[in-house]
Amino acid sequence: MALYGLLGFSAGLPFYMFSTVLALRLQAHGVALAVIGFFAWVQLLPTFKFVWAPLLDRYDIPGFARFWGKRRGWIMLAQLGIVSATAAMAWSANDANLPLTALFAVLLAFWTTTLEVAADAWRIELYPTQDAQGPIVAANLWGYRSAMVAAGSGALLLADVGGWSVAYLVIAAAAFLPFPLLVAMAPDRAHGGGRGVALGTGLVAAVVILSLAALATAVVGWLVLGLAARAGIDADSNVTPWVLGLCMVPFLLMAAALPRIRRATPGSRLRTSVALGPYVDFFWRYGVGALVLMAFVSLYRMGDVLALNLSKPMIKGLGYSLTQIGRADSVVALLASIVGVGLGGWMVTRWRMGVALAVGALFAALGNFGFVWLAHQPVSEPLLYVATAADQFGNGMAGAVFVVYLSLLVNPRYPGAQYAFLTGFAFLLPRLLAGAGGTMVGAIGYDGFFLLSGALSLAVMPFLPVLARIRPRADDGEDAA
Repeated sequence: MALYGLLGFSAGLPFYMFSTVLALRLQAHGVALAVIGFFAWVQLLPTFKFVWAPLLDRYDIPGFARFWGKRRGWIMLAQLGIVSATAAMAWSANDANLPLTALFAVLLAFWTTTLEVAADAWRIELYPTQDAQGPIVAANLWGYRSAMVAAGSGALLLADVGGWSVAYLVIAAAAFLPFPLLVAMAPDRAHGGGRGVALGTGLVAAVVILSLAALATAVVGWLVLGLAARAGIDADSNVTPWVLGLCMVPFLLMAAALPRIRRATPGSRLRTSVALGPYVDFFWRYGVGALVLMAFVSLYRMGDVLALNLSKPMIKGLGYSLTQIGRADSVVALLASIVGVGLGGWMVTRWRMGVALAVGALFAALGNFGFVWLAHQPVSEPLLYVATAADQFGNGMAGAVFVVYLSLLVNPRYPGAQYAFLTGFAFLLPRLLAGAGGTMVGAIGYDGFFLLSGALSLAVMPFLPVLARIRPRADDGEDAA
């Protein structure tokens, strides 16, 4: 429990630094609201973690894995990536070069996501049942949300006093704290040298891997920005219709591939492939039900994701200072989130999953509606606390229930890859739409935007009776037992 609280803290600390805090930083430097919305697409990277998740199941990090094991080896590498990317964001904190800011934000998102993939795979291997998942997920999310609150509120308070560079450097230093604790932990296995040799080898390998990842990201980013410029996409572009059309593509592709997947035999290349096998297995087991499941997981957290990137710029625009927002995001948000996560973790151990999912969605919607209420109140810090507490309580409860539900859909044969796929797809459509959030606010205003985000949280209710009847197909072949 304590270990997973620590791992949650390690993953949650940098999240606000490439999402909410970055949005406020860009707003402070006069970046257009539509462009701030585009930066929400940095958060798309975690939705594609299924692309590299199989690598974490298959390969070891030299040095680190030899002494501390596969999962902790990847966690240690990811922490070094988080620290280096956060420090780089501090160096570019004036946002004079937005492509450079985007590069470092993408790297921070990548290594944060890699840490989550490794920790999630380990959790599912250790705790495969619903009763066992509830407490460990609660511990993980307590650490995660505590870190998010610490980063969000602490960074804003520091930025108000010492500037954005100081805020990011302090968060980078805090992100490094778990690394020596992991180094000091007992080994998983020790082959070919002691702790010092393994650490030295791992650090050299980490420098090489981090450098190659930064170079590859820079090349891809240069190509993407070039294509966007040629397509005429700028701060005045209305990208919402194009994003909505793009959101339909994954469902069309999955529906087209499903008949062939269902006919696949145990020895077919589709099911034995290292790269595709774990994902084909999900559709093979659930059949048409997989399409319903994917539609549901795409909607369940959509309201929260839409609200995340623009809630703080909206509050800042109402007249609240960074210090006031930081205080609201500190103790108030932390306590509300802890209570929400705790109740969510308790519900899944006592209630039917459908009931727990419905209650989580209801409170998530109320949290989004709270921003509409706040916008029509006089500027008052206690009222800001109420809206923040409602948002964090609903997010915490819905998040805890959702993590357990997704974990139960996973085949234990492919824990890392399938959980990465499910969580990635769960946030793919919401984060695509979040990138168009700035243009949506321009069209319907903040009130309409947050009413829409709350309504989307409630839109999952009709799915729940259908989900209760979906059962996975039994495995065939020699591994059926």
